[in-house]
Amino acid sequence: MDSDDYYMESGEEDLYSDGADDYNDGADHDDDKDDTGFLGDDDDDSSMISSPRSDINYVVLKEEDIRRKQESDIAQVSMILSVSKVEASVLLLHYHWNVGKVNDEWFADERRVRTSAGLEGGSVIVPYSKGGKVACGICFDYFCPIDIVPILCGHAFCSTCWTSYISIAINDGPGCLMQKCPEPSCPVAVGRDMVEKLASFEAKDKYDRYFLRSYVEESKKTKWCPSPGCEHAIEFSATGTGSSYDVSCLCSHSFCWNCTEDAHRPVDCDRVSQWIRKNSVEAENTKWILDNSKPCPKCKRPIEKNHGCMHMSCTPPCRHQFCWLCLGAWSEHGEGTGGPYTCNRYSKAKGQGLHDEAEMKREMAKHSLEKYTHYYERWAGNQMSRQKAIGDLQKFLSVDVMKLSDKQCIPETELGFITDAWLQIIECRRVLKWTYAYGYYLLESEQEKRQFFEYMQGEAESGLERLHKCVELESEVFQYPEDAPKQDFKGFRTKLTTLTSVTKSHFETLVKALENDLADVGFAR
Repeated sequence: MDSDDYYMESGEEDLYSDGADDYNDGADHDDDKDDTGFLGDDDDDSSMISSPRSDINYVVLKEEDIRRKQESDIAQVSMILSVSKVEASVLLLHYHWNVGKVNDEWFADERRVRTSAGLEGGSVIVPYSKGGKVACGICFDYFCPIDIVPILCGHAFCSTCWTSYISIAINDGPGCLMQKCPEPSCPVAVGRDMVEKLASFEAKDKYDRYFLRSYVEESKKTKWCPSPGCEHAIEFSATGTGSSYDVSCLCSHSFCWNCTEDAHRPVDCDRVSQWIRKNSVEAENTKWILDNSKPCPKCKRPIEKNHGCMHMSCTPPCRHQFCWLCLGAWSEHGEGTGGPYTCNRYSKAKGQGLHDEAEMKREMAKHSLEKYTHYYERWAGNQMSRQKAIGDLQKFLSVDVMKLSDKQCIPETELGFITDAWLQIIECRRVLKWTYAYGYYLLESEQEKRQFFEYMQGEAESGLERLHKCVELESEVFQYPEDAPKQDFKGFRTKLTTLTSVTKSHFETLVKALENDLADVGFAR
């Protein structure tokens, strides 16, 4: 695909790189475009995010790609070791689909590998009744030899018992892939050929799904896309020149291959994990209760103060009345304490140092909540703006681009600069969102680093806001030519192209600095 095509969003193939090589994702993207070169209406979310980069180090695999690679590995092992494909499948399952390890272990000690993988077992003499029938090892009924299905080890069972045994194993889950002979203590594996021969259609289909998924889930370099309902996988290559794990699936979902959370470049996985835990609804609800309530001195239930006076009454059945300031019983607040509404016990206790530690903890908790709220609101705000920008880009590509082309009498292919601006906004909103998670965990003691970070973040955010405002508001004017002459549209093109370039430059600087953990902060003056 050429460098001026539109790629899916990826932190690894982002908007801040100058190179643009072919994008091998295991599928042809040309069908996704209409005649104008823009993505069609069916494309979703970040599938429209342009991200050319020269160090693509992953491949998106569809189900047919996974199956093809799986069958290729089976055929390779079968050919090299001179075993059947069924036996090759058993060996690869045993060694977690590691072709190299299968070959190495096999040529080191073939007999040991056969035994451990379940390809070898002692021969068994099958007992026959007087009538020449064979006894099933499960139901112990006697059957004609044609109705008995033997296995490699020689144990014989009737087809009905085999079908039941295999179906139960498949219904129990992926463990059916390593199923052994029904005879207790027999280590011989039940191969795919037995499933194909004896299982029902539904059971075979389920087994086939387990077999296919095992190829991805047992691999160290392949993972399923975590988007609900998506059946694509991402094969990641550690030989890439980039340091980011952000990848994009064909379903439009962008995520970090390392931790499978949403794409979060330039913030590392540890900080993202901390931030996501921090955003846990249950945890923050608990923190809010601790920060905005006090326990009833009698029943210890948390109570929120929702009126101005300090006279608190606990809810039934407790009904204990106490002072909000000192948590003492309200009955003790008489003339001796300065009157019922002039509690001075708090001040006396504080003067004696009795409440200093508790008050300090409460103030620290209040500061912590205020800090978290500051960063979370901006993190969530940029996420919302990003989603809105994705929707606006979809609307532009499906409706506005044709309207603007007609009104301005120019081909749609010459309106790509507006699409580029929207793509830049969407990517920058994602980056800016995660910079607030980064800022939250900057140490208070690192003042120089914090000031440098906030300066770069502010410059990037200011540029992004100018770009977003320009493309969001000013582009609508030119859909009505009576309000905007053609020469103004040329000026708009120049302005928007310049703002896109400047915003890209700001975010390129910010991304590189954060990826280096602000290591050059000492040289930023």
